[in-house]
Amino acid sequence: MRRLRNVPGIFIAAAILVIAVSAGAEAKRKVVVELFTSQGCDSCPPADALLARLADRKDILALSLPITYWDMLGWKDTLASEENTRRQKAYAAAMGRGGIYTPQMIVDGTGDVVGSREVQVEAAIAARIADMREIPVTLTTTTDTVHIVIAPGAARGSTDATVWLFYILSRASVHIAGGENQGRMVTYRNVVRDVRAIAVWKGEALSLDLPRRDLIGPSHDAIAVVLQERGYGRVIGEASLGPPEFGPPL
Repeated sequence: MRRLRNVPGIFIAAAILVIAVSAGAEAKRKVVVELFTSQGCDSCPPADALLARLADRKDILALSLPITYWDMLGWKDTLASEENTRRQKAYAAAMGRGGIYTPQMIVDGTGDVVGSREVQVEAAIAARIADMREIPVTLTTTTDTVHIVIAPGAARGSTDATVWLFYILSRASVHIAGGENQGRMVTYRNVVRDVRAIAVWKGEALSLDLPRRDLIGPSHDAIAVVLQERGYGRVIGEASLGPPEFGPPL
């Protein structure tokens, strides 16, 4: 694990919660798992491999968010963005953390886990499945439009939530030619190329129409919508479109 500064309170306690999860428990929606990673971090490839396995599961929306602050280690991450770095810093502020680190997984917006520690990651996911709020989110497309519908909540207006739109590249293989991972070929899954706040949900039904031409581009081939309390709090809804439904890059 690579730290920018000391980070207390890693989500180790989640491992204990798994015993409380019924074997028959099923998620109504996908658990959103965000991995903050870097091609310049030698602790990250095991976490990247774990996220790739999670991406194959039908009960998880697994997202890889390459960050920029390890570019100083001798290799500039070819997939990293300042938007991803800002998102990680915003999580640290929301959770009262003393700093940021890689590889870090944020599980459904509620806690962080060292991204290479599979037992703890699975425990955190199981805990969210057992204690999950769901606001249904649907995505449909026409030739010209992506239509987003968010259902009303049971207690309308009680908690505002941000509607995040993620632009995703479903797979990218990178030969890392310098830095701590020099010579390695790493395959990344569901790489976030951009993320934008597009609306605020206030507990009432919300419908959005986005021009499809504005969403399709050369850097990505999928999108996801995540509904998140107070911007960087608990995830309460999600939906995604990938190839072939969303379409290939232009």
